Amino acid sequence: MLPSVRGLLLDAADQLIVFRRTVPSREVYYSVPGGHVEPGDASLEAALHRELREELGATVADVTPLTTLTYSWRGGRKTQHVYGCRLLAMDPALRTGPEFSDPAKGRYEVVRLPLDPAEILSRHLVPEPVAAYLADTITALPHLIVSRGGGRSG
Repeated sequence: MLPSVRGLLLDAADQLIVFRRTVPSREVYYSVPGGHVEPGDASLEAALHRELREELGATVADVTPLTTLTYSWRGGRKTQHVYGCRLLAMDPALRTGPEFSDPAKGRYEVVRLPLDPAEILSRHLVPEPVAAYLADTITALPHLIVSRGGGRSG
């Protein structure tokens, strides 16, 4: 099973950027940006940068490894490498991939959430292990992301 990367992405106002997913025949759910590591990705961090460009048209800085979560999924073991990062720029016109060109894939609405555990717990955020980690660490997130200067941001 391919590992995935997830970006806990903060904007300039220290709000968390997530997707509100509306998919035909499914209940609305939320997810943090990210996806599968592909064979051409030079590293986990390179995969994260690629996924954020594809899904958000985003460039980011201060990419900081936060945790690795492994859990049972679809009869196997799924691994999510979770990073914190800061948004430098986002241009939705640069989004690419079948999820944006095929209406059957549903909608990926960008939503910004305040750093409050209730904001995570009140939504159906998937995958659940990422949601649980985020609910536990969301208020500390600005301090967990390491700035380029070597110190902590926030």
